[in-house]
Amino acid sequence: MLARKSIIPEEYVLARIAAENLGKPRIRDRPRKARFIAKNGACNLAHKNIREQGRFLQDIFTTLVDLKWRHTLVIFTMSFLCSWLFFAMVWWLVAFAHGDMNYPCVQSDNISGWKPCVTCVSSFTSAFLFSIEVQVTIGFGGRMMTEECAIAIIVLIFQNIVGLIINAVMLGCIFMKTAQAHRRAETLIFSRNAVIAVRNGRLCFMFRVGDLRKSMIISASVRIQVVKKTTTPEGEVIPIHQQDVPVDNPLESNNIFLVAPLIVCHIIDKRSPLYDISAYDLASQDLEIIVILEGVVETTGITTQARTSYIAEEILWGHRFVPIVTEEEGAYAVDYSKFGNTTKVAAPRCSAKELDEKPSILIQTLQKSELSHQNSLRKRNSMRRNNSMRRNNSIRRNNSSFIVPKVQFMTPEGNQNAVET
Repeated sequence: MLARKSIIPEEYVLARIAAENLGKPRIRDRPRKARFIAKNGACNLAHKNIREQGRFLQDIFTTLVDLKWRHTLVIFTMSFLCSWLFFAMVWWLVAFAHGDMNYPCVQSDNISGWKPCVTCVSSFTSAFLFSIEVQVTIGFGGRMMTEECAIAIIVLIFQNIVGLIINAVMLGCIFMKTAQAHRRAETLIFSRNAVIAVRNGRLCFMFRVGDLRKSMIISASVRIQVVKKTTTPEGEVIPIHQQDVPVDNPLESNNIFLVAPLIVCHIIDKRSPLYDISAYDLASQDLEIIVILEGVVETTGITTQARTSYIAEEILWGHRFVPIVTEEEGAYAVDYSKFGNTTKVAAPRCSAKELDEKPSILIQTLQKSELSHQNSLRKRNSMRRNNSMRRNNSIRRNNSSFIVPKVQFMTPEGNQNAVET
């Protein structure tokens, strides 16, 4: 806090603050790169300046399915309402042209000999009600067709065909929206962070994937891609350069059996884009690792896809995932509360390229880790012994405080009898 003006001159205080600020190094944060794929799998991409908007109408069904729910429900309601209003106008024109307005609610067997096209259609409201009855096949019985007008029969057939088309398109659109593949992908989860650690003597990039449902994903496969900005030798800048990353899978089919959470591993070798990156270089790397999980839903047979991505800040070097699958009472149990938990392990901080050139680095790292582990075990054992000794001493002191002293009583004969009370 600044001193009072009456005690320290203001010029001195300002000069001292300026000197302190000059002595402190100014660190500017690196501008954060925009993600190409969000953590929930959404593509962070905006389409602008699309001139040929009519291409979307050529595939009207896919356009309806891709719309938001509020827009789909509005189109669903308006399609039926507009068709009812349109054919209500047609039925009103048929009744008006035939002169049915002059004979309200005249039955076909009327003694006057007048036979309307549609009975009891004398206003637009009654024509609207008759249009609804025809299209949804309600048939209350008050309004009905007669064989008097051929044009009315043609309108009836045409309205039935249009109504069936609207029902098929709208109901199919609603079904496809409720059964979309990305709905199933909501229960396919990935670990929040990825890790880089040593597995089988090699540096590996690992992440965990799991399925929350009991219904399995058939023929599930995992693909990894690295997306980063690159520049070609000719000077061309590629803002989104995609490069495939091989996945270490002992199965020849390259499929995984996702019945329980699995740790997907990528060995960082010469084919890997992470081959030249060390732990110190990772924070300054402008890259994004995209993970894609594909498979067929067992219950519906629809192919689903789940996506996520990891940027440099979300990759933990020298960590390993904790085990979450245990065997309890003859069955395997999965503790999803530890799904993304990691623990620190010994791992060389150099790149995989340096590790291949100098294998002794890994041996030295493991030896240091073993020594530190042994020292921690010795310290832990010594602390346990000290605590047990202190506990035993405190118990002895407490027991000694409860010892009853001996009291001697003198008898008249002069004998001394020791009595404990």
